[in-house]
Amino acid sequence: IKELCQQFPHGITDQVIQNDMPHLEPQHRAMAINKLLSLGQLDLLRNSSGLLYRMKDAQSASKMKGSDNQEKLVYQVIEDAGNKGIWSRDIRFKSNLPLTEINKILKNLESKKLIKAVKSVAASKKKVYMLYNLQPDRSVTGGAWYSDQDFESEFVEVLNQQCFKFLQSKAEAARDSKQSPMVQRNSSFATSHEVWKYICELGISKVDLSMDDIETILNTLIYDGKVEMTVIAAKEGTVGSVDGQMKLYRGVNPVIQPTGLVRTPCGLCPV
Repeated sequence: IKELCQQFPHGITDQVIQNDMPHLEPQHRAMAINKLLSLGQLDLLRNSSGLLYRMKDAQSASKMKGSDNQEKLVYQVIEDAGNKGIWSRDIRFKSNLPLTEINKILKNLESKKLIKAVKSVAASKKKVYMLYNLQPDRSVTGGAWYSDQDFESEFVEVLNQQCFKFLQSKAEAARDSKQSPMVQRNSSFATSHEVWKYICELGISKVDLSMDDIETILNTLIYDGKVEMTVIAAKEGTVGSVDGQMKLYRGVNPVIQPTGLVRTPCGLCPV
């Protein structure tokens, strides 16, 4: 059984064991599985097709030493959820245990610092559970734009202003260069990496911002009609390039102010 589990690291069903060992009596098979479960060498999981048996790694086994099978099952369900976490309702569905028993197990695992509860920005009154040492996914915390599940609108506005200020200064420097119009236009563009570096050097953010965060801000400026973007080919390994392409941004000043209707969300939406 252990060799079978090693061949199929994602888990095996009882039918797989039967097919591999057809001459083994069902009673002996059940005794062997129960012994491996009691020794903490197997994990018992549940999926749409029924129960799964999976080899447990040594580190996980040492953490759950002394826990009963129900506690091990709940821990395994939470571990499989990764850093996106899982709601207690989904734990109940996957483990098929009563909610009162699950709540008791969750409190016990939290007291042992094996798991932790994290508030999700998607549903502020609900908590998701994940392993204690995991950093929550951005979809749970909201990333740089949220603090204690509150949207930091002022912080986003400051970033908007500073990104636009940087692109404006680059455009003004290009105009003052007295070169040909085409050269001026090309030199007025900046990469998202340049904007990111400028924002980092300003030191206005208490959290570490990624390139994706800055591109999100730049996209809002595009929707506001303050910035335009173009995509060019770039050599592999060039800073700021993705899949051989690089995004360039430049600040623009509209010739006339748009009307109120154009400024509505439907007028700005690129879809």
